[in-house]
Amino acid sequence: MPGARPLRRPGPDLSLEAACPAPVCGVDEAGRGPWAGPVCAAAVILEAPIPGVDDSKALKADRREALEVEIKACARAWAVAFASVEEIATLNILRATELAMSRAVSALDPAPAFALVDGSYRFALACPVRPVVKGDALSASIAAASILAKTARDRVMIELDALHPGYGFAQHKGYGVVAHAEALSRLGPCPVHRMGFAPLKRWAERSR
Repeated sequence: MPGARPLRRPGPDLSLEAACPAPVCGVDEAGRGPWAGPVCAAAVILEAPIPGVDDSKALKADRREALEVEIKACARAWAVAFASVEEIATLNILRATELAMSRAVSALDPAPAFALVDGSYRFALACPVRPVVKGDALSASIAAASILAKTARDRVMIELDALHPGYGFAQHKGYGVVAHAEALSRLGPCPVHRMGFAPLKRWAERSR
């Protein structure tokens, strides 16, 4: 119908959680793709939906930060954990992500009986796992985890910007944007760059 508004995507709910053994946690990560900084994971057990909780990528920074406070206040349990740049280099980014997720899930009290994990990969965690593609748009607990992971990692990258000025970590959070590539050309890598990632390897080869 001409002029009709597009249908709004329904937000995530707890339907997937209701079909799993309780308590069930949602798990998501932030920072698998960047060239610098740690990878972060969060795990959240929700007993009721929190209005406004959605995929962190669909929310502005100030809204994520407000929801972070609500999630921490309302969730039955939540935890955030990291895997360091050194662990990424030693394990590879997939296994380092698994490590961060494992740390987050293991820190929950009560311990979850089941985990819904965003994505298609079945990570080995302390409880049975169901991968959910686009889970942060479907599961309220995964969406809550995506918000906690994103806000926690963003704060770390702002701190790293102060420790390693000139790269723009506070703005791009370590992702491979043009400004980051230009900074690498001027300054070279710093200790929080992931030297095993292809763009950093290419930089190292060109610099020999």
